[in-house]
Amino acid sequence: MHYGKLFGWGVVIYALMFLLWSGFVTYGFIEGIVPRITGLLVLVGIMICAGLSLHFHRWHDILPYSFSWAFMLILLDGLFSVPYAGWQLYLDWNVWFGYAVVAVVPLFAPFFRFERFSGRLPARSEEQSSIS
Repeated sequence: MHYGKLFGWGVVIYALMFLLWSGFVTYGFIEGIVPRITGLLVLVGIMICAGLSLHFHRWHDILPYSFSWAFMLILLDGLFSVPYAGWQLYLDWNVWFGYAVVAVVPLFAPFFRFERFSGRLPARSEEQSSIS
């Protein structure tokens, strides 16, 4: 397990989402569905980037990282958000939905991987050329 990516991405995910939501609160962009959808789209983008950065090709290789990231966010919310919002923060279904997104979306990162293919056609084998 790459502990730098494990802890680094956990902190980056939390910091970016905390910064985004703080900006929303600062400018009064918190009412309605638009800020939630915007936050969700940003979170999905961050999670795909985090999953791709692991360079794994199978979802079960990513699973320990994504669950660890979700657990780290739960702990960091307890450390930084609970003093201001109180423990009722954990009663909001939107918060738990965000944790679920953090745990699940990176598992789809292998589907977003774009491999480079060379412009050459593969060489034909002897067996293929004798059939033609």
